Amino acid sequence: MNSFPIMKLRFIIISILMTACTAKSQVKVGDKVPVFTLRDQNGKTFNLSDHLGKKYLVIYFYPKDETKGCTAEACTFRDSYSQFQNNDAEVIGISSDTQQSHKKFAEHHNLPFTLLSDPGGKTRKLFGVPRSMMGLIPGRVTYVVDKQGIIRLIFNSQVKFDEHATEALNIIKAEEKN
Repeated sequence: MNSFPIMKLRFIIISILMTACTAKSQVKVGDKVPVFTLRDQNGKTFNLSDHLGKKYLVIYFYPKDETKGCTAEACTFRDSYSQFQNNDAEVIGISSDTQQSHKKFAEHHNLPFTLLSDPGGKTRKLFGVPRSMMGLIPGRVTYVVDKQGIIRLIFNSQVKFDEHATEALNIIKAEEKN
């Protein structure tokens, strides 16, 4: 019996598990937000440093455009978008989908906020967004960044699609009271 396929399978499984484990949140509440530059759904360059210090930033990472959970999450952000605007916050969604996919997704669901394409997941890795399902599915994590560029919330849930927007709004409202 050839043990090569079994050894190769073991290596793949161990690699997946190590990736899932080592991707535990590199950034934490209280850390400065990592600065990045990506392209939005319209092909424009989005440089995070251009937005720091002006508004609260709600940066949410999601697995894939047009999937059930990601659509529900995006539509929850859309439906509460005016509340984010009223609380001086900008919403930014990030996945590794293409700019063209993001454009179709935004148009299909009337999403009024920025969607950024993160090919290869470099920004996802910069934040330390964990993967789920033994490393097979990109994680769903929302970060709230205050006007000084400090992370005030990390909400990590693959299945609580509608709670990402709610949790983000709650922390922004609490911050504004202080």
